[in-house]
Formats: sequence, structure tokens, C-alpha cells
Amino acid sequence: MAHSIPEMLRANFNCDDVAKCILGLKDLDLQAYKLLLVNGPMTAEKLGELLDRERSTSYRSLQNLISCGLVYRESRSIDVGGYYYEYVAIYPDSVKKMMQENIDDWYKKVSSLIDNIDEELAAY
Repeated sequence: MAHSIPEMLRANFNCDDVAKCILGLKDLDLQAYKLLLVNGPMTAEKLGELLDRERSTSYRSLQNLISCGLVYRESRSIDVGGYYYEYVAIYPDSVKKMMQENIDDWYKKVSSLIDNIDEELAAY
């Protein structure tokens, strides 16, 4: 993965790379999101099976996805009492909007910093 904007512009990157960069995801997180999107709501255990990973590993990816807003969980009742969670992926159009908002916010912040860079550099 490139470490600077010029490197990124020269590199051959794709939508997955952009999503991971903007949302702070790992490969496994993005793979988990895609599985939820294609297969519909599922438990952490089922997701772990599809990822060929332990349930605890899939749960960590789910927590990352929840924290960045790509996934939410729903409580399901069990007939004999109790409940379990199923995890649901948000639709790609919402992801696109979220990513664009993050980029717009980043651009505003960086532009503001650049506007003041001469003062910052002169302070040394």
C-alpha cells in the first residue's frame, strides 16, 4: 500500500483499496462486509465459517465494521427463550455516500491546514 498521495496516484489501486483507506478497514473486514452483503444477515459464527476463520476473528471484523458504520446488528429471539445477534450490511449506495462525506470532510480540513501552512512553517 502506498504511503503518500503521490505514491497512491502513481499506484494501480482499486475500489477495495480506496474503501480500506477511507474507512480504515483491513482485508478481512472488507471480505466480511461483502459476504454479509451477498448472503444477507448472519451470525458471527456463520460468518466465521464462510471466512474460514474462528468466530472470535469474525467477531472482531464485525466490530470494526460496526464502528465505521458499514454493519449493524439485530437481536433475534429464540423460541425457547433467549436471543442471538445477526449482523446486517448496509447497502453500497450508503457506503458510497459515507465515503464521499469522509473525503469531503478530509478535504476541508486539509485545505484549511494548507491555507495556514506558511504561518506554521515560519513559526520554526
